[in-house]
Amino acid sequence: MASQPVESCTLALFGGLGDLALRKLFPALYQLDRAGLLPAETRVLALARENDEPVAHLAAIGEHLRRHVPVREQEEAVMQRFLARLDYLSMDFLEADGYAVLADKIGPASRLIAYFATPASVYGAICAGLAATGLAERTRVVLEKPIGHDLASSRAVNDAVAAHFPENRTYRIDHYLGKETVQNLIALRFANSLFETQWNQNHISHVEITVAEQVGIEGRWGYFDQAGQLRDMIQNHLLQLLCLIAMDPPSDLSADSIRDEKVKVLKALAPIGVEQLSQQVVRGQYVAGNILGKSVPGYLEEDNANAQSDTETFVALRAEIRNWRWAGVPFYLRTGKRMPQKLSQIVIHFKEPPHYIFAPEQRPLISNRLIIRLQPDEGISLQVMTKDQGLDKGMQLRSGPLQLSFSDTYRSARIPDAYERLLLEVMKGNQNLFVRKDEIEYAWKWCDQLIAGWQQQGDAPKPYAAGTWGPVASIALITRDGRSWYGDL
Repeated sequence: MASQPVESCTLALFGGLGDLALRKLFPALYQLDRAGLLPAETRVLALARENDEPVAHLAAIGEHLRRHVPVREQEEAVMQRFLARLDYLSMDFLEADGYAVLADKIGPASRLIAYFATPASVYGAICAGLAATGLAERTRVVLEKPIGHDLASSRAVNDAVAAHFPENRTYRIDHYLGKETVQNLIALRFANSLFETQWNQNHISHVEITVAEQVGIEGRWGYFDQAGQLRDMIQNHLLQLLCLIAMDPPSDLSADSIRDEKVKVLKALAPIGVEQLSQQVVRGQYVAGNILGKSVPGYLEEDNANAQSDTETFVALRAEIRNWRWAGVPFYLRTGKRMPQKLSQIVIHFKEPPHYIFAPEQRPLISNRLIIRLQPDEGISLQVMTKDQGLDKGMQLRSGPLQLSFSDTYRSARIPDAYERLLLEVMKGNQNLFVRKDEIEYAWKWCDQLIAGWQQQGDAPKPYAAGTWGPVASIALITRDGRSWYGDL
């Protein structure tokens, strides 16, 4: 599919002084400018409630930009060119008057991209304000997750947006979909017959998806305690990765063809009822422990914590997909805070050969694995069996990787941040890296049944020490099937 050109526009960042904008969005836009991908007429407008002089806010944005862009990638000429694109407007997103001022500032001709780096509760009000001033007809809106906290609230938010913006001008962000390795999943699967012919229940025994965070709450107690790890990570990031791993080949690379196949996976997810929860789902909450040799507090000891909270900071589960391709293949999903390391990876475990001819004591080695790393270092590794070297080794086997490390292989190319790619695709009008409304709804429907089951059971999350891989029950979850989590130390 040919790449669409980037047209000039005004990027309006609602919540332009917030953490997401300062830490991710402005640096991503700087990098696009540095790569020559922003047309000369493109402007960036930060919108927030703070009503100090614009020059003070613009200076603060510049300071954050220099803090979050690596020094080796700071080019003064580019920095000055990018800062010259910036402007600031103080407005209350719930007040209609501010949108008239915004319309005057943007002008009658400029195309607008409105990025909502705000709570989802104000998405509807922003859309209504844009529509009231006539801006909606020439605007694309970008929605950050989480969109709601369950199916009902998600529908309410999406309906409020849809009242003014059609689906083809609505871009729902899941930043994992912008990662280079996630992009490569489609190429890896569907451009290589080596994998696609083996990508089914006849050849794959099980799949692991792990997204581990070393950090704790990082001052987000108010948000996180209302959400929990299931809503914060499983409902979006991990289920999106599951869809890309499990989906059937799309008819083409258009946005709707890809998203149609992802929806089929979500619809085929087997429900997990109350009676299966204890065997298929584990939730935990970290207590005090050690990370990198330093003591860290437990979840209930974090700043502003509610000591009675039963919010989960860890979830592990065993999911099944009820279709021909994946019948009988378990998908083990795991995510948590205060893990021993920051790690996002997918491990595809292939079945053993049906006839074994080597020494019996070596049989446990026979397991081909495809390891797809999303972070900290993006890359792909295929574990294969070969003969050990040496005259005295006979037919002794060894396991070793056929490895592709993006940073090592493409030394001359910088790996772009996910937000750079996603912002660029919005400007191009390409939706295949974004989440459609029905994807959100099916994901929430599946997660809601888990939350309802927990509430019905009334069980507290299981404790695990910070710096470990979660509650002991999460190990039992996979060992009951005669398996273990890959790479745990």
